[in-house]
Amino acid sequence: MALEKILQVTGTACYVPGSDIDTDRIIPARFMKCVTFDGLGEYLFYDVRKHEDGSDKVHPLNEERFKGAKVLFSGVNFGCGSSREHAPQALYRYGFRAVVAESFAEIFFSNCTTLGIPCVTATTADIALLASRLDADPTLEVTVDVAKNRVFFGAENFTVAMPESAREVLIAGHWDPIADLLEAEAAVAATAAKLPYLSR
Repeated sequence: MALEKILQVTGTACYVPGSDIDTDRIIPARFMKCVTFDGLGEYLFYDVRKHEDGSDKVHPLNEERFKGAKVLFSGVNFGCGSSREHAPQALYRYGFRAVVAESFAEIFFSNCTTLGIPCVTATTADIALLASRLDADPTLEVTVDVAKNRVFFGAENFTVAMPESAREVLIAGHWDPIADLLEAEAAVAATAAKLPYLSR
């Protein structure tokens, strides 16, 4: 099955400020008892978004003006901590399709890539600029252009970066290695048939 080629992601955006936002903050461990990842989006950033009684705290994701955002942007070392796949799954189930930050934890970055979520890095100044533009106009559309390594918003844009290996698999539609393996089932079977230790 051919996967979508992810050349760019376009939509409204939300800024969640902070450095070293770890995976336990993204999705608290007590919500990881699910059999599937369905429904995890409801618990994204739960402990910093909700009081114990379930009422809302002050948080960007609780603001009506940022509802439906597809692009999340944040600070340094986003996704650090444990390697739980539930963190990018929660972001995806919430509706985010791209993340812009100053830097990413390596395993979190890899888990996002295999979900087809581009994670690109930008400078502190550029993220601050985008934050100010969105604060003034939350309806502003933001495009994370994976092919061009740029972020566009209104009449402005800035350069972003990501490892070339990740960029290549996203734009080629080969970002999920399991899907690639399933697509090559016939070739895998042919190779296996030639291996003497598998034919016994």
